[in-house]
Amino acid sequence: MKTKEKKIFKKTVAAFTVFISLMLPLAGCSAKDQAQGPGASGGPGGPAQPSQPVFAVSTITVETGKMTDYLMLSGDMIAGSSVDVYSDTAGTITRRYVSIGAVVQKGQPIAEVDPSQPGMQYMASVVTAPISGIVSTLSGQVGMKIGLNSSIAVISGGGGLEIQLYVAERFIYQIRMGLPCEITLDAYPDDSFRGRISEISPVVDTSSRTMMIKVNVDNPGNKLKAGMFANVNIITEEKENVISVPENTILQLSNQQFVYTVVDDTTDSSAKIAKKIVVTTGLNVDGETEITNGLQAGDQIVARGQTSLTDGSRVNVIQ
Repeated sequence: MKTKEKKIFKKTVAAFTVFISLMLPLAGCSAKDQAQGPGASGGPGGPAQPSQPVFAVSTITVETGKMTDYLMLSGDMIAGSSVDVYSDTAGTITRRYVSIGAVVQKGQPIAEVDPSQPGMQYMASVVTAPISGIVSTLSGQVGMKIGLNSSIAVISGGGGLEIQLYVAERFIYQIRMGLPCEITLDAYPDDSFRGRISEISPVVDTSSRTMMIKVNVDNPGNKLKAGMFANVNIITEEKENVISVPENTILQLSNQQFVYTVVDDTTDSSAKIAKKIVVTTGLNVDGETEITNGLQAGDQIVARGQTSLTDGSRVNVIQ
């Protein structure tokens, strides 16, 4: 490029730069004036400012009802009174007079034991039932040699059925005589049976850190049998007319528990807002939490969507 052309190019660029620098402030003023003028956003006749956000929530109505706290355990069903049958002599069982499930009376023959040894003959000894009841176990078989400490049979008496349970040390404070129990079994999935604590061990097992208790079982229709496995709910506390809510509706912040209720907006009768209510809780059973202070029957509380709310948030109840 020639020297004269270079000078002309430089002058043109400089003039264009000056032109742009002068026009930019004017453009800014024009945009500002336009924004503040009639019809501009926020100006006279312009669109309204952005409204307060509205949160979609679902609610439930607070009601009163019965609340039951319980301790869930399981154990084997046993005869209320059972006695092992022993022979007075050691020898060989040569005869059995009963079978499992047989009803026997006290003094009735159970088995016959021959104490004879090679070279010595003795009269057979008859083993009799020490109590009246039902033969629940019969371990002695014909031809079996038994000693004086060998049980031939077990007779279950008429003391009903019991469930033997073991309570962990941390729950012992909840246990007391006579507490009602609800009993279910896999053998009768549609039935529920009742019982009460009838015996409490005075000591705690140092190896397992548990305490043994027994529950007497009502047995209508004689459906239940010794040896069945049972699930037992020990009713430790029952309350009537309790206000409770699902535990997932309760929020916590800085050791403060609270829920959100839905009330009318005092500044707009057509709107609803969330109101933060601090609550005091009590029992917690199966996902339901007792409210001892803060709510009353009929309150509408937020069940879903509460984590996005603050006190006074506008809400739209969708369910």
